[in-house]
Amino acid sequence: MAEKEAKISLKDNKEAAIFFGSGDSNFKYLRSICPADISARGADIYIKGDTEDVKNSFDLVHSLIDIVESEEQLNISDINYMHNLQQRGDKTRHRDIVSGPIITTARGKAIKAKTIGQKRYVQAILRDDVVFGIGPAGTGKTYLAVVMAVNALKNKDVERIILVRPAVEAGEKLGFLPGDFIEKVNPYLRPLYDGLFDILGVDVTQRYLEKNIIEIAPLAYMRGRTLNNAFIILDEAQNTTPQQMKMFLTRLGFGSQAVITGDITQVDLPKEEYSGLIEIQKILGKVKGVSFEYLSKEDVIRHPLVQKIINAYEAYEVAVEHHP
Repeated sequence: MAEKEAKISLKDNKEAAIFFGSGDSNFKYLRSICPADISARGADIYIKGDTEDVKNSFDLVHSLIDIVESEEQLNISDINYMHNLQQRGDKTRHRDIVSGPIITTARGKAIKAKTIGQKRYVQAILRDDVVFGIGPAGTGKTYLAVVMAVNALKNKDVERIILVRPAVEAGEKLGFLPGDFIEKVNPYLRPLYDGLFDILGVDVTQRYLEKNIIEIAPLAYMRGRTLNNAFIILDEAQNTTPQQMKMFLTRLGFGSQAVITGDITQVDLPKEEYSGLIEIQKILGKVKGVSFEYLSKEDVIRHPLVQKIINAYEAYEVAVEHHP
C-alpha cells in the first residue's frame, strides 16, 4: 500500500502549547492511539503512513485543533472522545456539539456540552418539564442538571432549586453511621454540594442555602409537599422504589421543572425492592412533555481509563450471565 505524508501547521506558539499539553502529554496520548506515525517539529505536525491511516489521523488532528481554537484548552478526555466518534464513523465536528456556554462558573470557566449525548440532554432540559437523564458515572448527568438549575435561577425562570437524593447507598445502612438523621444523610448529598460549590462558589452557595433559595434534602422530606416555581433534581434515582418515584413526580407544582438522574446498572436497593427508575421508563415512555435521555459510555468525560473500566465491567457481567 502506498505511503503518504501530510503536514498540519498550528497557528502560533499559544495554540501549539495547548495542543501538545503539559509535558507533551496530549501529543504522547495522540501518538499512542493514531493509526499513522505522527511527529512534530516546532508548531508543525507531520503524519506518515498508509493512505487511509494518514487520512484518519489528519481528520482527528483537525478536529482537535477545532477544540483548541474554540475552547482554548484540550485534554486527554477530549482526544479520547473525538477518537471514539471517528472509530464509530461519526463525522460530527466539535463545533457542531458545542452550542455556546450554558453558564460561567464562579472561577470564570465556561461550561458547555462536551458530547453529542450531553447536547441532546441539555436541549431536552430546555424543552421539557420532566427529563430523565440515565447513564453511567462520569457522563455529567448530575453536574449538567445542576448547571441548568442554576441557569434557570439566574434567568429568573424559577425562584428556587431543590436537590434531592434517596438515602440509600452501596452496602451501607444509615443506622450504623453516627449522628442524627440530617448528619447521617449529609454524606449522601455531598456530590450535589460539590457541584454547586464549583458553579456558584462556596460563599454564594452558603448564602443561597441560608435563604432557602437552594434546598438540599433527602427524598423522604418531599412527602406531602407541592413544589411551585422550582427546579427540582432527583439524583441517584435508581435507588428509589416505585412508590417513592411516584411520590416525587407528583410533587411537581406550577412553574416547576424536574430532572431525574440515575444509573440503572448501579441499583443499591435491597434485592426484594424494584427500582422506580427502571419501572418509570415503561410507565412514562410515551407521555408528552416527559423525555428520557440516555447517556452512554461514549459520553464519559473523565479519565479515559474510566471508559475502559466500564467496558471491562460490561464484558465481565455478560460473561457471568452466560457462565454463572
